[in-house]
Amino acid sequence: MWRRRPSWGCATRRALLAAALAAAVVVLYAAGGSPNGMPASLFFDDDAQADIPASNLTADHLLDGLLTTEFSYRSCRSRYEFAGYHKKSLHKPSPYLLAKLRNQEALQKRCGPGTAAHKKALRQLDSGEGVAHDDADCRYLVYINYRGLGNRMLAIASAFLYAVLTERVLLVDGGKEVADLFCEPFPGTTWLLPRAGWRSPLRRLVGYDGGSKESLGNMLQSGAVVVSADGNASWSSPQPPPYVYLHLAGGYGFHDKLFFCGAHQRLLRGVPWLLMRTDNYIVPGLFLMSPFRGELEAMFPEKDAAFYHLGRYLFHPTNAVWHAVTSYYRSTLAAADRRVGIQIRVFHKKQPPQRVLDQLLSCVRDEKLIPETIAGNDTLSHAIMVTSLSSWYYERIKGEYGGRVAGGVHQPSHEGRQRWEDTAHNMRALSEMYLLSMCDVLVTSGYSTFGYVAQVLAGLRPWVMARPPMWADDWTEGLDPQALPCQRAASIEPCFHSPSAYNCATGRDVDLDKVTPYIRRCVDVSCGIKLVNESSSQW
Repeated sequence: MWRRRPSWGCATRRALLAAALAAAVVVLYAAGGSPNGMPASLFFDDDAQADIPASNLTADHLLDGLLTTEFSYRSCRSRYEFAGYHKKSLHKPSPYLLAKLRNQEALQKRCGPGTAAHKKALRQLDSGEGVAHDDADCRYLVYINYRGLGNRMLAIASAFLYAVLTERVLLVDGGKEVADLFCEPFPGTTWLLPRAGWRSPLRRLVGYDGGSKESLGNMLQSGAVVVSADGNASWSSPQPPPYVYLHLAGGYGFHDKLFFCGAHQRLLRGVPWLLMRTDNYIVPGLFLMSPFRGELEAMFPEKDAAFYHLGRYLFHPTNAVWHAVTSYYRSTLAAADRRVGIQIRVFHKKQPPQRVLDQLLSCVRDEKLIPETIAGNDTLSHAIMVTSLSSWYYERIKGEYGGRVAGGVHQPSHEGRQRWEDTAHNMRALSEMYLLSMCDVLVTSGYSTFGYVAQVLAGLRPWVMARPPMWADDWTEGLDPQALPCQRAASIEPCFHSPSAYNCATGRDVDLDKVTPYIRRCVDVSCGIKLVNESSSQW
């Protein structure tokens, strides 16, 4: 006889799923005290039943004001425990940035999902009505879920900064998976895009691409936008459209890149809804735009700390992910005096594994990142953590260094291949990004957004291994035979892989790394650009 299935409420089902996902994520759990070398005051009792009073949270817990005390400690432990697993930063957020964050939080709460303003904006969007700028109570930027987790984190941070600059509410597509990965960043509201009605343009987000007629690039070509002789742009209709799609994904075309023109930013100002698809870290491009440059320079006096502050503010792993991170760290890495993180990502199908390994070992030896002495003879104990989709590299690195480093060689997981939209896979990936960020030295693979996120959260300039161009037919094509096996990144900032070189004012391309002293070319992507500290101080 079939038994009646228990009727579980949403909260119960969610708790059970979280427990199951945690079991899938955790590689090794171990009880332990505070991480080695971390101040005990940054940690609280794991078994405490009550929330930690806000009065017990220090400036270190709050990341020097990036975070507020408005959240429950136990609901998202990573938010206030992050500082305890990372070195104290000398790079403080500016008072202007903190003020902008508080203003954005207030906007998100006033106009976010469930509010009267949001319901009104949805009705207007679903009806297809354009709204005059003066009548728009709240305006929105929707980030469309796209690509792997590293790309998405860089894109969400970019979208958030653009939302702050343009005074828009950020809503993130991705649904339940995003909720399983990250805690809510804004107090008293949600950043998750609610399920849309059947008539809503928000219902078909997956269908938007470079060919969509609603894209800014296509509108600029179709006559929807009129450009005057002096370069000013206006809508050909009496009112702006109810929404515009921004196609900023890699490989986007010339007209899509005109998003980075100041005249078109003024045009977009009156559009109630913007839908953005990107897999890029577009922040360096925002710094090159005249309407935003002054604001950004005030927000980030240290230009190469942009994602450093944005990432620490926005991304807080859920308790399931954070428990996996901290348990593995305490049991495997905490006892070492020096932790070396090695991130290997192979993009080229024809890259011989042995060549990649030889390149890595040459980098490590040339830069003296790992001692060549026998374990026990070195003054500092070292631990090596390898992240890779393959176990092949870990096994050979362990064979090379397993007997030389007292802390051992470790690999949390090896998934075999990347799995987009697989929650358990992405939870493991997120945990490994944060484990890498707890290392003292990083060696990363060029072009890898996974490595970018880890290096910025760590606040470390990594040693970056060169890779062949994506167009190359074999491992050697496109590589400089005299090139070093790895180079030190100019800053901790991620690389913007596909910027626009078009100067909207002059109507011709420019050399982007000569426009301003805080923009340089990336060591791993020849056409890419990144933010650096114009004073050239080192992290």
